[in-house]
Amino acid sequence: MLTGVLPGLKVDLPPEGERRDPGTFFATPPAEVWLEIGFGNGEHLVAHAVARPDVGIIGCEPFLNGVTACLKQVTDAGLTNVRVLADDARFVLEALPDTALGRVFILHPDPWPKARHHKRRIVSQPILAELARVMRPGAELRLATDHADYAEWMQAEMAATPDFTVTAQWRTPERPDPRDWPHSRYEQKALAQGIPCLYLKAARRG
Repeated sequence: MLTGVLPGLKVDLPPEGERRDPGTFFATPPAEVWLEIGFGNGEHLVAHAVARPDVGIIGCEPFLNGVTACLKQVTDAGLTNVRVLADDARFVLEALPDTALGRVFILHPDPWPKARHHKRRIVSQPILAELARVMRPGAELRLATDHADYAEWMQAEMAATPDFTVTAQWRTPERPDPRDWPHSRYEQKALAQGIPCLYLKAARRG
């Protein structure tokens, strides 16, 4: 998959310091482009790509086992509206022009539980500011975690950002409609173990 499929689906980043319309990453320009940061094995990403063939979805995941699993699902489903970066999502964010994205997902990111590692958490004011730059006004940011401390962290970071307004949130046993918010394998594992999850939606302020 990594040698046979990934080259045809990888995100074609512009030279460092330049920015590129993400619609041009796809053979057919999509109606809008979404981004999933850390897609795990890709179940959530692929479900959205199947349901919305008019949307181009970029997925970023540095772990190659997850990338391989996602590429197999994309290939099996015959999808043409998915592009993958097998690396840190920051490279994609730096390459995007302003107001380029219609939706962003950060679902069950690494919680970096030790206090000295909290600065590595992806949900942070610097990343939220960069997401605000690349998301159009009204675009939706979706967050989820099964880590209790990170859930509090996420809520605090969202309350502190001037760029997003929280529009909805749930905690298990409540959950968003799976037709709109598909399950991932990681999430299903947490739920099967009785670990509560936080789900949060926010809108980019105009």
